Amino acid sequence: MTVRAAPAPATLSRPLPDSLMSPLRRFATSWEALLLAVAAAVFVANSLASPYFLDVWNLSDATFNFTEKSIIALAMAFVVMAGEIDLSVGGIVALSSTAMGEAAAAGVGTPGLVAVGLGVGAACGLFNGLLVARLGLPSIMATIGTMSLYRGVSYLALGDGVLKDYPAGFGWFGQGYVAGPLSFEFACFLVLAVIAGVALHRTVFGRAVRAIGSNPFAALFSGLRVGRIRLVLFLLTGLASGLAAVMLTGRLGSTRPSIALGWELDVVTIVVLGGISIQGGSGTVPGVVIAAFVMGLVTYGLGLLNVPGIVMSIVVGALLIGTIALPILVGRALRRRRAA
Repeated sequence: MTVRAAPAPATLSRPLPDSLMSPLRRFATSWEALLLAVAAAVFVANSLASPYFLDVWNLSDATFNFTEKSIIALAMAFVVMAGEIDLSVGGIVALSSTAMGEAAAAGVGTPGLVAVGLGVGAACGLFNGLLVARLGLPSIMATIGTMSLYRGVSYLALGDGVLKDYPAGFGWFGQGYVAGPLSFEFACFLVLAVIAGVALHRTVFGRAVRAIGSNPFAALFSGLRVGRIRLVLFLLTGLASGLAAVMLTGRLGSTRPSIALGWELDVVTIVVLGGISIQGGSGTVPGVVIAAFVMGLVTYGLGLLNVPGIVMSIVVGALLIGTIALPILVGRALRRRRAA
């Protein structure tokens, strides 16, 4: 008897959907859509509150308010996604800026200053990574300690002094424009956002970071090198802080030990406001980018209205608390509704 092979299954012409919701409805109910609506509302409110807001050069200047912090936030998003946190970023900026100021006083040129800033930032991030990934210290405790350590070294070196003997070309990294009103800082932020988005959403490394944040023990027993990945994430956050130090120092043209004081709160607020779960495992880079715009628009609008800096800190703190509390309150309300 001749046995005939079973016919091959027909090839699907299009992929099966993984959700009953259409892509448009899924986006409309996403956190990113809510952030876009908030950004649009703040933009309209600012344009009505100040006649100077809609000027293209004023809008370009507004990007200086958030690009340096947002560059750090892109790297911090990966750290938080992996279930960790780095509170030493402001101290790394201060120490990197101090090192660049001392190097400039010793006669180092612009390329050397950029190398010093990036190198000190990367070294600080590597030290944080070793404390967390090799010694097993909790990241929140380890980076609180290094936050004080890095800024304390900066105060020890400078005291109440200031370093401002930077070469003329160094200021371009914080004040230069690539084309028209497009500043170097903002262009750099856009490029890094694309790289971060591809790395998180289209690579094995991004999936590994999500897996570690969701369940580090399962990720470890699945063969992922959890310690090495955590070390790389802290190293990248230090490197991003060093880059931000180059831009900030170039923009200000001087270094004081109090530079970037309190940046930790702003960076964490951008990350959490962007939808990155503080418990790790979920979130998107587009959400972080939109949150950066929201923070920039809010602070720049308040600045145009001459609102004091302490009030801005209150607004940022309220945003952070509200962003963390809102998903918890909504989750409780949904569970009560289902139980009723």
